[in-house]
Amino acid sequence: MSTASPQPPAPQPPAGRYGRAADTADDRRADRTLKIVGSVLGALLLALVVWFGVHHVGGKEISGQMITFRTAEDSVRVELEVFKDTGVTGYCTVRSQAENGAEVGRADFRFDEDTDRVHKTVTLRTTSRGTTAELLGCHTD
Repeated sequence: MSTASPQPPAPQPPAGRYGRAADTADDRRADRTLKIVGSVLGALLLALVVWFGVHHVGGKEISGQMITFRTAEDSVRVELEVFKDTGVTGYCTVRSQAENGAEVGRADFRFDEDTDRVHKTVTLRTTSRGTTAELLGCHTD
């Protein structure tokens, strides 16, 4: 008959090196509190991100794109396509720059039509020959 030899005790880390074990009721309560606070803060952050996203995307009632532009000595003809909600009025800002990068013209063009898509050619007056045209953005009134 063989006798079982006693197992050696499990190795223990040196005392004080890794902190104390979280086995008391106070430690478990603190862990649970931290989890709850972290979850609430995470949910608030997620709600804030969603709110900003919906406000940014849903709040835009007018947008536009530049189709083409043609430069002249003292003006730039810009072909714009504007998308907006029916009945919404607004404006789009267009600018032109010279070859050296200096701004030679900037103007706001209104879009009051009662349709949701407007295709319009506008003329931007410039102080000297512009080499570019840029749609800076569209905004509601």
